[in-house]
Amino acid sequence: MELTYEKCGDYLIPNLIPSWEPEGELRKFGRMRRQYLKEHRSGIYSGLLLTGKLKEHLLMVQEQAEQRFDVLVEQMAAAEGVTERLKAADQMLWVRKMNGIRARAEEVVREEIVYNI
Repeated sequence: MELTYEKCGDYLIPNLIPSWEPEGELRKFGRMRRQYLKEHRSGIYSGLLLTGKLKEHLLMVQEQAEQRFDVLVEQMAAAEGVTERLKAADQMLWVRKMNGIRARAEEVVREEIVYNI
């Protein structure tokens, strides 16, 4: 491996080329996972960052979390009778129930996937 350097004042700085990163945007669960690793699992975070696998890992966790969240919301809504009929009849009740369902589903996903090693 041959390194090249660039002179910056009195210092020689190596010209490092970042490795390829997968395409994709980090959304809510991916950013939550990154913050969790950074604050509570700094060794894992540093290892993933240095090997160039951090974004790949975050995107994988994000995809799993979003899929689990969607399934949980659908199952909870069906179990509690939150349907389009309820939405048409009493929109505010539907919104309250869906907000509660989404909050509980997010809590489950955080504990099962995002904050789990």
